[in-house]
Amino acid sequence: MTPHITLEQWRSLITVVNAGGYAQAAKVLYKSQSAVTYAVQKIETLLDVKAFEIQGRKAILTPTGQMLFRRALALVDEANNLERAAHMLSAGWEAEIQIAAEILFPSRLLLACLERFGQESPNTRIELLESVLGGTSDALLKGEANLVISPQVPPGFLGDPLMRIKLRAVAHAEHPLHQYDRELSYRDLRAFRHVVVRDSGAKRDRRTATVDVDQRWTVSQVATSIQAVCMGYGFAWLPEEHIREELRTGILKPLPLREGGSREVSLYLILANPDFAGPGIKRLAEIIKESVQSEDLF
Repeated sequence: MTPHITLEQWRSLITVVNAGGYAQAAKVLYKSQSAVTYAVQKIETLLDVKAFEIQGRKAILTPTGQMLFRRALALVDEANNLERAAHMLSAGWEAEIQIAAEILFPSRLLLACLERFGQESPNTRIELLESVLGGTSDALLKGEANLVISPQVPPGFLGDPLMRIKLRAVAHAEHPLHQYDRELSYRDLRAFRHVVVRDSGAKRDRRTATVDVDQRWTVSQVATSIQAVCMGYGFAWLPEEHIREELRTGILKPLPLREGGSREVSLYLILANPDFAGPGIKRLAEIIKESVQSEDLF
């Protein structure tokens, strides 16, 4: 069955809703008000429905209109995705790729992947967003990233398991917690400062601190938390991959916790839109997977 309603007519309906009226929509679309009105009336006539009702000076969606609006948004968005994908494929590899990566993912490994990709596609620009917990999912949901490395797979997306990150509870070698000379409990931690990294998501989950303490510093970067702990200002659960040298030299020592001294976080590799991913996005995803497997980090 061939559709009788054009995308341009659906765009008119959407714009009337978003702009708040026919006159406002006409300005947004650079069309006459009569043209916008005709487009919406055409939809109503062809479908034998009433999309809007006039209340005062405003056009308000009817219940049927609300359904049409939601479906029209999905239809126009899909058409835009299809056009973008066609342009990318016709032009070869993408001009730019946006990546959102959870900061727990080893930065040395990610940079090596980007360098390898750059040798294959030197003209593709990379925009890297380093995020924490919900911030990575937010970038995906807002359409700000083509490729995501995240500890969560948001509803509506599919992710491939990439690697597991081990976190160790550590403190400076001369921190008072190391002077107990026995196994520690969570109760022992309460008297000391806990350094945590802030969730960068819009809906920040404050429960991620996990330990009930009186003193807490919340920072926005893993590097800052590592430096704070190395300076003896508190304890933290830090990614083992990030503190190999500090553990090797003895600057940091694992806390002898009775339980919970180490934790594991799974990371997933997610394509924002697998069906329309260009060759560059797919190749970069392959490189990341290959690099992780070659280091036996899974």
